[in-house]
Amino acid sequence: MIGYICKYTPVEIIEAFGEEPVRLESGYKSHEHAEALIHSNMCSFAKGVLENIIENNIEEVILTACCDSIRRLYDVLKDKVKFIYLLDLPRKKDPLAIDLFYNEIIEFIEAYQAFKNKNFAEENLLKILESKSFTKEKQSTESIAILGARLKDDVIEKIINSCTANVINFTCTGEERVFNIEAKDNLLKSYAESLLNLTPCMRMAEDRSKLINKEFKGIIYNTIKFCDFYSYEYAELKSKADIPLLKIETDYNDSNSGQILTRIDAFLESTGIKKMEKQRAKKGYFVGVDSGSTSTNVVIIDENKNIISYSIIPTGPKALESAFKAFEIALNSAGLQKKDITSIVATGYGRVSIPFADRIVTEITCHGKGAFFVDNAIRTVIDIGGQDSKVIRLDDSGNVIDFVMNDKCSAGTGRFLEVMARTLGISIEEMAKVHKEVKENITITSMCTVFAESEVISLIAQNKDQRDIIHALNKSIASKAISLVDRIGRKGKYMMTGGVAKNQGVVYAIESRLGEKLVIPFEPQIIGALGAALISLEGK
Repeated sequence: MIGYICKYTPVEIIEAFGEEPVRLESGYKSHEHAEALIHSNMCSFAKGVLENIIENNIEEVILTACCDSIRRLYDVLKDKVKFIYLLDLPRKKDPLAIDLFYNEIIEFIEAYQAFKNKNFAEENLLKILESKSFTKEKQSTESIAILGARLKDDVIEKIINSCTANVINFTCTGEERVFNIEAKDNLLKSYAESLLNLTPCMRMAEDRSKLINKEFKGIIYNTIKFCDFYSYEYAELKSKADIPLLKIETDYNDSNSGQILTRIDAFLESTGIKKMEKQRAKKGYFVGVDSGSTSTNVVIIDENKNIISYSIIPTGPKALESAFKAFEIALNSAGLQKKDITSIVATGYGRVSIPFADRIVTEITCHGKGAFFVDNAIRTVIDIGGQDSKVIRLDDSGNVIDFVMNDKCSAGTGRFLEVMARTLGISIEEMAKVHKEVKENITITSMCTVFAESEVISLIAQNKDQRDIIHALNKSIASKAISLVDRIGRKGKYMMTGGVAKNQGVVYAIESRLGEKLVIPFEPQIIGALGAALISLEGK
């Protein structure tokens, strides 16, 4: 077995040697071994590949010189594995580039022959290439594209299974290896040319904008943390492509996280290609369950969209138990039984853990639905909950047309406020009442919860007024929220939802930065559950 990472690797040469090529993935939660060998600031993909090699005791590796991180990976592995080869990869596919790559392949064959003590047979390669010479017919159905850095196979599979459109994977793991070798008298050179003619990756000089079809329903663009190249291409794509575009950022140990999957599902829902079981609206009572990180909220409405009852309880350590409890409270409050309920839609981070729900829908769609129902003049929803903050843009019909979310950091969320309230020795309710009376205009410089807590401790040591510190924290959250608003562009009317909307100080700070009043619903924590209940009623 020999491990490889790049689609330009001469995999068929390895197979012609009678060896098994295995694509190395980077999805390890811990980089314990890797961080003992390379700097912690190294690319997460390179660290994950190194962890994979060490964990699985892979002794043969072929790499391509596609970036500095992979070159450093080669340097580390030189003394760690039995065979390691760094293949130089040209950036173009002109005749000179083909000659260069052909010579690189020849040198690899010679090195691997010497290591394996076996001869390379061109006839074996020809048989393998002929077996890969078929071409699938192009599908004419509507499509969605995946661009940027590679995504884990299980994430790609989830997108395919969640989507009614054809999914075209333009990342370096998506293309089927198909070869139509014509010049068989110089097989290796023709093979080198075929490899360079694969769909160009980010490091190639070819114009990748040609990949974009105006008929695409949307594009999911994956970037790697701290890898600038993908962000440059994304920025250019966003400025030119008139197609719905979702940017996600992963470090390969978080691609299955709730936030990433929520963004993907919400994007598919907003483009109208999310697989959903169509239901006809019926008479009866309809339930929305919002299982969030801090609270679990349930709303029951009737067929006329009247709110019959609702409940809000802390989520606690088990999302399912909280969902059952909140559901029972709402039922008892309405004087109903489970048999009276026609349909249930679950949303929130715990939505997949609620077995009694008939459907699941992302909180992005549900918050938009609920906000528009409360006030159909709303065009921007600012939702700040316990775990994340998000801004949602609605069109004149209440459909989600764009959204942004914060990253994995808890800065600017309810959790941030809870930590700071504990540091100040007051309750979150006391903290929420402070908003206008300020003696000194203090600024918290750090957006990180941990570092901001250190700043607060320093301010306490300086005997700063507690109200001034709280005001500074409110400004910090407002700054984070406004940065999200500015990413999708300002457009009123604005509504604020989520538990943090009950904090007068944060609301005042956001309004001051925004220059407009925020609409605060009668109970801002239930807007997501209300939207879920409405979707349950409408059956779409």
